[in-house]
Amino acid sequence: MEHFNAAPAEEARRTLLTCLDSPHWALLMAGHRPYPDLTSLLAASDEAAYDLTAAELARALTAEALPALPADTYAAAHTALNAAYAAYEAKFGHVFVICLDGLKPDAVLDHVLEGIRSRLANDPEEERPVAAEELRRLARGRLTALLSDGAADHRLSPPDEPDNQGEYPRPSP
Repeated sequence: MEHFNAAPAEEARRTLLTCLDSPHWALLMAGHRPYPDLTSLLAASDEAAYDLTAAELARALTAEALPALPADTYAAAHTALNAAYAAYEAKFGHVFVICLDGLKPDAVLDHVLEGIRSRLANDPEEERPVAAEELRRLARGRLTALLSDGAADHRLSPPDEPDNQGEYPRPSP
């Protein structure tokens, strides 16, 4: 946390963009440093994420990747999910986002299937706050992973590779 608080503003913004691709959110987060602890940082992240405009939300959603499934997921599930992802993207204009933090690998497929099935029933106005909440949860998880256990002391710059579980691959800012 100390390294993040002391980093140059541009470096902090680039790092924050790996957690949520919203320049406005990253600027707010970097500009309100120093944070006394992770809890304060996460509260600020939530507040800034709740204030995303429709355009900022659309940009952040565009940058997201589909959630990865466990390697042993059978081919029929991949086919079904690809069809569901395509239907979701056609209906809402962005990829399906869902936070998988805290799930055991054997629960991921069921959680993704349940989520996409229920959310495909939403109209676009109902889905926007749901997708925004999932992005907020993803940002919290990414910030926690980035700044917990001294990880930020060793690597404040954005990672070049997906995280070690491959669940949230991020494009380079």
